[in-house]
Formats: sequence, structure tokens, C-alpha cells
Amino acid sequence: MKNLKLFLTASLMISLAGCKKETQNPNEKKDSLTAKQDSVAVPEIHKEYYGIYMGDFAGKEMITPEIGEDYEGEVFKRIVLKINRITKDSVYGQSIVDGNQRPFRGVFNEAAKSFILDEPGNDKTDGRFEVKLSNDSLTGTWNAFNKTAVKAPSKIVKLVKKEFVYNPNFMLSPDNDLIDWENPKSFVEKYTDEETGKTETYTASKNRIASDAVFNINASKQKLTEKDLKNLRKLDMEIIKNSVFARHGYSFKKATYRNFFEQTDWYIPVSDNVDNDLSPLEKENVALLNRFIKYAEDKYDSFGR
Repeated sequence: MKNLKLFLTASLMISLAGCKKETQNPNEKKDSLTAKQDSVAVPEIHKEYYGIYMGDFAGKEMITPEIGEDYEGEVFKRIVLKINRITKDSVYGQSIVDGNQRPFRGVFNEAAKSFILDEPGNDKTDGRFEVKLSNDSLTGTWNAFNKTAVKAPSKIVKLVKKEFVYNPNFMLSPDNDLIDWENPKSFVEKYTDEETGKTETYTASKNRIASDAVFNINASKQKLTEKDLKNLRKLDMEIIKNSVFARHGYSFKKATYRNFFEQTDWYIPVSDNVDNDLSPLEKENVALLNRFIKYAEDKYDSFGR
């Protein structure tokens, strides 16, 4: 009887161990790249080249002006290349442009100090970077894999190594443009001729404009109250709120916000999710701003560009 109990106990333990093993494996969600890195301890080299390289991403594309015919012009965007890991055979990192973060993998030519870096290819904006390292700069080209899917399939890349630092004191400068160029709105206006007294109507395109409040209110440092916000414009509060995320290096998908913060020399987009990086004060202020933004109104005016 005693031997039978021991046999049953041992069988039960083996069964439980097998079940545990079977239930764990389906939940292990590692991509092939991560799995390969974890399974083989490949030595890393040239860690001095790791980091953030940021600068111009320029290409020629057709531009449609408000008045006149379309023309081909050079369009400059800001791009970030993050080099995270270099081994003898591979380079790993991410590219960030227009709020779109893409992984890349490539090779490093030690003799020429050059990189060939390929984005995955499953997005229409993916392509190949061919850049050369010189001191703290990366220069070269990017070419789209699908040349018909993007406006400028070939671009020039000029980057400088940067160090991302969170600083709650970062603010927009009074020299910055505070016009939202991305969301013009049409208004029906009236014009009365003084001589004839005849009134005519016409449609005018106007843009949102922020006030100087964005230079004075810092949602990363001061606890905001309803009194602070009740007279602000909607765009004011959007900028004040998104300044919090910009300080943490959030990569904005909306061009409105990118345009404001790319005017500064401190904004470095490094992540598409910084929610966990916000301080308790910042989270509280963002929640309050969201409440007021929902019902706030905008100030519109006419501007030439």
C-alpha cells in the first residue's frame, strides 16, 4: 500500500510538471530577432557609436501652393536614427520620422566606417539607409523600397549625435511660431462697400493661433488649477499639455504638435509611448487639461505663408 501511494504521488508530480511546461510555452511571445539575440551571446562592438543621431531628412517632391501651379521643391523633415546594438555581423536600431518608428537591421563596415541599414519592408515608407560615420555625424542617403508609394523616394540624410535629457524646465521660446498651419478652417466673411453700401460675402481661410500663455505655464513644474486654465484657448492648452510629452521625448504623429516642438533645439523624439515616464504631478495636470480641452474654443486669424 505504501509503495502504491509513492507511485501515485510521483506520477502526479510528473503530470503537473508536464502541464506547467505546456501552459508556459504558448505564452512566450518573443519575436525571432529577440529570440536569436537571447539564445546566442554575440559580443557587442563599437559601443561608442551607440546613441541618437538626429537631423535633416530632405527630398524633392511636388508642392501645391495656395496660389499658382504645383512645383517641385525640396522638403525637409526631422529624422532620428537610434543605434542600439552593433555586433560583428549585424546592427540593430530604430528610425523615427513623422512620428513613425520603424526598426532596422543592417551591417557596419569597420574599414569605411559606414552603415547599411534596412527597415523591415512591410510598410510603404520603409527603405534603406546608407550612411557614413564621421566623428559625431552620420551623412548619406535613404532610398525607398517601393519608389511609387512615397512622394520623395530618395532623400539626403544629415545627422548629428544627440543626447536625450529630460528637463522639466524646457519651454517653447517666444521666438517660436505659434500658428497651427495644419488645420485651416473656412469662414464666411462680409464686406460692405463704403461708396455703394453694397454688402458681399466671401470665404476666408484662417488658422488657429496660440497665445503667450504657452511661454508662462509649465505643466511639468507647477500644479495647475481651474483658474489657470479657464480663460485659455484650446490650442494653448493643447500645447501646454503636449509640452509635457515633448520633454519626455514623445514622437508625435500629429504634424500640428511636431511643428511646434521641432522649432526648439531641445526636442528629441525617442519613443512612441512615454506614459510611464510622467511624474505624478504631470499626470494630474494632463488629466485636468484634458477636461478643459474638451470644451475649450479656439482663436482663428488670417495669415500668409
